[in-house]
Amino acid sequence: MRNFFKVSTFATLCATTSFINSFSAQADEVCEIDRPIIFAGLDWDSNAIHTEIARFILEKGYNCKTDIIPGTTIPLLNGQIRGDIDITMEIWRENVREVYDPAVEAGKVIDLGVNYADAIQGWFVPNYLITGDDAPAPDLKSVFDLPKYKDLFTDPEEPGKGRFYNGVAGWSAEEVSTKKLHAYKLNDDFINFRAGSGSALVGAAEAALLRKRPILFYYWGPTWFLGKVGDQVTMLEEPEFDQKIWDTLQKETRPEAVTEATAFPVIEVTISAKPEIVKDAPKITEFLKAYETTGQQVSELLAWMQDNDGTAEEAALHFLKNEKTQWHSWVSEDIASRIDAAL
Repeated sequence: MRNFFKVSTFATLCATTSFINSFSAQADEVCEIDRPIIFAGLDWDSNAIHTEIARFILEKGYNCKTDIIPGTTIPLLNGQIRGDIDITMEIWRENVREVYDPAVEAGKVIDLGVNYADAIQGWFVPNYLITGDDAPAPDLKSVFDLPKYKDLFTDPEEPGKGRFYNGVAGWSAEEVSTKKLHAYKLNDDFINFRAGSGSALVGAAEAALLRKRPILFYYWGPTWFLGKVGDQVTMLEEPEFDQKIWDTLQKETRPEAVTEATAFPVIEVTISAKPEIVKDAPKITEFLKAYETTGQQVSELLAWMQDNDGTAEEAALHFLKNEKTQWHSWVSEDIASRIDAAL
């Protein structure tokens, strides 16, 4: 019995010493950047979630300090070009090419690859209108099929026409959809109804889906709404994306002058860093290059935030706890074990 006690005590001491040594090794790990790493705090939720995921990984896995500078797209992008911002987790390249591309070409900003490659926009209808034995519009597949079904989407204020729920007046997407109504020759059959706000647009769509009523509406992703109802709606087909047509569509200021349109581009949302990060922090750079999600995944995280009245930090923790296989592939085993311990 005495020998057993000695052996057990020795084993316990060894395990404790091993744990302490392991903990000390983790504590001794030095971040490649010896100051707080500054993230672009862009003012939308999906960027906030990605930023909090990356911050947690850098702080708990790489022993780095991080901080955020809040703001909007162009000021923060210019801040990164000046060197004030280290990392931006969401660069919507199609929206900022005039500023971003020259900065990348000049080496003032480094593009680290795609975060998610499927940011979408389009015109949607509920699935119950087009699928099933009792579907009222089984042949509705394309925007060019809409005139046949204008009575299905009757506008309450002008019953002879259907209603298209466009985006908010002043949104670039609202302007594009207005031009598309002209290009697709839908103005004689549909009222161009502009939502008063983003919440009004989603409220109309959500109410229609809840009551199984017809609705034709513009929307985009990733958003919490598509994360919640993405499997309940279908995006109507448009002519395949054509860059030349799209550029012409964007530049034309008179909707009535537009005669040709194309689908919205599917946008690749990328991650960027300033050159110092790439030069001085190869391990961090390797992690950021490996970081990759999907638009649907982001929509689902946004839906989780909405349903749980959660913060971006809470959504990040939700992701890290439930998608370990995914983010473990972004980092080394040692880094992953440290983050797991922190979780």
